[in-house]
Amino acid sequence: MEEIPSAHAGLMANEVKRRWESFTPGGENNEGIPDPLDEICSYALTAPGKLFRPVLLLLSAESVGGRVADVLPAAVGTECGHVASLIHDDIIDGDAMRRGRPAVYRRYGMDNAIVAGDALLFQIFLCLAECRAAGVPDGRIVSAMEIVARAGVDLCRGQALEAEITSRSARDVRAYLRMVRLKTAALFSGACQAGAVLGGGPPEWVQALGEYGDALGIAFQIQDDLLGYVTDAGTTGKPATSDIKNRRLTLPIILAYEAGTARDRAVLDAALLGELAIDEALDAVGGVLRSTEAIARSTAMARTYTDRAAAALALLPASRGRDHLAGFVERTVSRVR
Repeated sequence: MEEIPSAHAGLMANEVKRRWESFTPGGENNEGIPDPLDEICSYALTAPGKLFRPVLLLLSAESVGGRVADVLPAAVGTECGHVASLIHDDIIDGDAMRRGRPAVYRRYGMDNAIVAGDALLFQIFLCLAECRAAGVPDGRIVSAMEIVARAGVDLCRGQALEAEITSRSARDVRAYLRMVRLKTAALFSGACQAGAVLGGGPPEWVQALGEYGDALGIAFQIQDDLLGYVTDAGTTGKPATSDIKNRRLTLPIILAYEAGTARDRAVLDAALLGELAIDEALDAVGGVLRSTEAIARSTAMARTYTDRAAAALALLPASRGRDHLAGFVERTVSRVR
């Protein structure tokens, strides 16, 4: 299994840290007054994450012949946008932990967390604009901004659709896949397309990378749905019980409802309706998922999407960037965090 290229991941981590510290050195503005927003954003950004999305942007640019250094600001912006969505997700879900430490709203309060998330969303566009200083043509930057903005709107549509699915208890695989395509895959696809556009790739390569990101994002989310049942919270860095607590109808649960007995469905209902203690509910749901083979079936479905992602890459010319993107395909469904 190929890991995220260490050079790219290290570059990203260092650039995120450097960028936020450079705004107000020492956490103070020009008058020497402490700036609380910088502290909150720095806390959110510097928590150890996977850096999937920004590295996808860098590799997509590289795979079409672009220079990593030219698009690095855009990659940082991608991570800012992703972290903003996590801050807001934790507020919506009431999750206390993120990336192995207290969620932003638990550390700094709800109001400050909302403002920090908003600030990071605006930071996306500042970062994209910075690519001009590296010589990226204005037309490419505008096109990338459109891609990123559309992905952001899709993410919000996906969040709203997830709430609707939850409120209706809709056990519908098609609705689930549409929600995942919007909420998760849109940012993967947007990162890949934006990197390809900024790197100067022709339309057919941009489209291929968009299809790759879309399929990879769906597989990523399916695997994410499984993590609470196949690994522990200490490894994932977030509560394993979040989906059950929020009555979220993830793919394995939907498949278990379809394949299970009346007793299996009663167990799932009791867990999702809060009739069981949360740890008991996690164990009970996990047992049903295993007995109905919902975990295995979910994994198989994730594999169909990683196969699509790999096929999309075949349209690109051979390069180190394409090889690294291919490595993400297997990593997506074998990861434990």
